[in-house]
Amino acid sequence: MLQSPAPSNRDRKRRWQREPIVLVGLMGVGKSTVGKRLASRLGLPFVDADNEIEDAAGMSIAEIFARYGEPYFRDGERRVIQRLIDGRPKVIATGGGAFINDATRALILSDALAIWLDADIDVLVDRVRRRDTRPLLRGKDPATVLRELAAIRNPLYAEAHLRVASNNAPHEATVRAILQAIDYGAA
Repeated sequence: MLQSPAPSNRDRKRRWQREPIVLVGLMGVGKSTVGKRLASRLGLPFVDADNEIEDAAGMSIAEIFARYGEPYFRDGERRVIQRLIDGRPKVIATGGGAFINDATRALILSDALAIWLDADIDVLVDRVRRRDTRPLLRGKDPATVLRELAAIRNPLYAEAHLRVASNNAPHEATVRAILQAIDYGAA
């Protein structure tokens, strides 16, 4: 019996042409901002999973956390992401904890191209201090929380198909790095 050869690295990178691209990473890494710009460059629709969750719930993520707690939020997040990964090419920005859920991570890894946007903790702290709407940071030191989250989440983010740095450069530099990583110029 003949077996088809394993997909080449080039084929894996070009999944964006037929499946969603899902951006994962810690809060403040730029998933939404980079995602919008990436989608524009690729001519694909952009979807922010957090916005979809808020629309479905009829309230903000902070309100969901306050009223129902994190486990309730994560279950809704899983269902929304499952709906968004429909086999059609698009760029999806997820919340920082979405990829931590085993079922969500398995779905993303099998049916999308997962790209981990990674940044140094100091860069993330600077970025998240600009917004006070993040439920996991309420009343806490952002540097401490981000270090704790990185210790838990980074090994799981590392399962993503690609890893791209999103440090103290303009977001457009991150977009260019993603385009290079997915072999966009050779498409």
